[in-house]
Amino acid sequence: MKQRNMSRIFYIHLNITAVEFEHYYAHNINSVIATSHDGQRVQFPANILRPFVTVSGVQGTFKLVMDKNTKLKSINRIN
Repeated sequence: MKQRNMSRIFYIHLNITAVEFEHYYAHNINSVIATSHDGQRVQFPANILRPFVTVSGVQGTFKLVMDKNTKLKSINRIN
């Protein structure tokens, strides 16, 4: 995590299969909890991953930027 302008930046790696991600929709699961590269637990809305879903699911390393109240400001796939 790095801090800049009171934002918190987390880098996380996700490997969610298409079947697992479908489970989020079927059971109305609203949040994903992941561990950042520096070991912190990060919770964010599952629906923000929709643009990153492929036939394989959601895979890759992501950069999450949150404000000082841990409200998500942005998410980007970095690889």
